[in-house]
Amino acid sequence: MTRESFRPFRFAIGGMIAMAVAMGFGRFVYTPILPGMMDELGLSAAEAGIIASANYLGYLLGAVAAAGGWAHGHERRVMLGALAASALLSAAMALTSDFTLFVVIRFAAGIASAFVLVFLSTIVFSHLAAAGRVDLQALHFGGVGLGIAVSSAMMGVLIVAGAAWTDGWIGSALLSAAGFAVVWLLVDEGPLSAGGQAVREPRLPKSRPLAKIILAYGIFGMGYVVTATFLVAIVRQGDAGRLFEAIVWLVTGLAVIPSVWVWKALAARRGLAVAFAAGCMVEAVGVLASVSLGGHAGPLLGGFLLGGTFIAVTALGLQAGWLLAPRAPRRVLALMTAAFGIGQIVGPVVAGFVAEWSGSFTVPSIGAALALMISGAVAWSARSADKPE
Repeated sequence: MTRESFRPFRFAIGGMIAMAVAMGFGRFVYTPILPGMMDELGLSAAEAGIIASANYLGYLLGAVAAAGGWAHGHERRVMLGALAASALLSAAMALTSDFTLFVVIRFAAGIASAFVLVFLSTIVFSHLAAAGRVDLQALHFGGVGLGIAVSSAMMGVLIVAGAAWTDGWIGSALLSAAGFAVVWLLVDEGPLSAGGQAVREPRLPKSRPLAKIILAYGIFGMGYVVTATFLVAIVRQGDAGRLFEAIVWLVTGLAVIPSVWVWKALAARRGLAVAFAAGCMVEAVGVLASVSLGGHAGPLLGGFLLGGTFIAVTALGLQAGWLLAPRAPRRVLALMTAAFGIGQIVGPVVAGFVAEWSGSFTVPSIGAALALMISGAVAWSARSADKPE
């Protein structure tokens, strides 16, 4: 393989590692660490939901900020700065036990993860498109599963060692710092246009299919986030053991890694919107299974179906937006991320308070499953204009 032919792989691998740091660790490591925080600090489900929603509020505001033209020509530097901030903010979580500071730190981490997602995806997608290797986007998005799987393995080791919840955040920070160094070397250029030069983007087109995809994407954010935030806490309520908690999260992460390839195969035959809708329905089954099936089966099936769908559906939605607004990729990525963020802000707060009121996560999980079904129905209605190349 020549240096030039390896180039798209280099960007895809760099994107994968950056997504592992910013999303697999920066956003989702909260899920396996949360039960320990709730037990050792006495955090309630409502407080846990508020901390999670602070992260998603930061994600929303970061996505809105990323939509502007202020970073034109500086996308790589902004992305790397956000990636470094993600590592530092993980370390900061281990240095306090104050609820208010948790909210502030996770809010800042949400901004960092949104900046990484928007600017990194713009960079990686443009280089893959220029090389004719759009298929490698699946490798890029698989980084989220890689991060979740590595974080679950890390938590398993810490659980066996009898470590405290703070050690989870410290371990996350160290692994994130190592990932940052690799990304700095691999992703060594900013985004390209089709002609190979950086360009300033036009406004988004007025399009009913695009509006429907953005709406479906926002509702999906509200539906998936309940299980993604509280899955390990659900396992702890079932008294299955702390090591089983790590196993469930490991299954979730491992299911993510091949999921984008699997769902893209369906999208290639039936269209992005159809695949998006199908993914929402499958995930709804997993959400219900996590609280309705007893013993080990429910959480394992819930984790497997969550991992097997939520990043793939996220990727399909972003690709559908990219397809419908090809001349303004950064703007459409930012707007869709913002819509996603609104759903994520609502989901954990409502779920946390309802779980505290009802004494379990069953009722909020049923609501999340309904939201996923609605999201799938909206996406299905946009299926006429999205057949991928």
